[in-house]
Amino acid sequence: MTSGQGGSEQEPTGPGQQGQDGGQGWNEPPSQQPPSYPAAPPAYPAAPPAAPPSYPPAPGAAQWGGAAPRPVDRPVTVRAGIGAFMANLILGVIGAIVTFTQLDDLINQALAAARAQGQTVPDTLTHDTVRAVILVGSIVGLVILGLEAMFVWFAWNGRNWARIVLWVIGGFGIISGLFTVFGGGATSSGFLEALSIIQFLLVLGGVILLALAPSNEWYRYRRWLRDTGQTH
Repeated sequence: MTSGQGGSEQEPTGPGQQGQDGGQGWNEPPSQQPPSYPAAPPAYPAAPPAAPPSYPPAPGAAQWGGAAPRPVDRPVTVRAGIGAFMANLILGVIGAIVTFTQLDDLINQALAAARAQGQTVPDTLTHDTVRAVILVGSIVGLVILGLEAMFVWFAWNGRNWARIVLWVIGGFGIISGLFTVFGGGATSSGFLEALSIIQFLLVLGGVILLALAPSNEWYRYRRWLRDTGQTH
């Protein structure tokens, strides 16, 4: 190999030269740390399970606390007591019919009885006046019988308020019956007097029967059924 060729060859660079050359080149980019994010929020305890929906208590639950009362069938005392009031109603209708059919005789008996007792019969107390009084009394009695029939129906179906009303009506009937039976001086026919006595006994028995303990227990049970929505 000639010297010219050798001069054209470059000598290998040393390590120092490599370092210098390396310094003149591109510097390596500095290592970058990944961006830091805020720490995850602390975990909270899971929410408790939702409570089941609450419903209002059944009607009458607060009033009738504890165990339900023992089921009670309609006792004999209620059946007999209501039957006594029904019989009194039937006899009342019969008495009203008899009064209308014997109206003239009843008027004459009333006037004759007043004179026999030494009472002065005013001139204004005529036959027509007595007739009007008896007719009005009979009509009022029929209206009362109709109302009593309604109260008997409600009492038969376990309505305690109707039983109380029957007691009140029965009390007036008993007082009236006492005057009829023991008052003397009756001016009605024998048949009507007998009807009045029977009605007095029926009303007295009906009032007593509806006031006995089995009747009270049944009416309380029927009220519990209505308050708890099990019947109307």
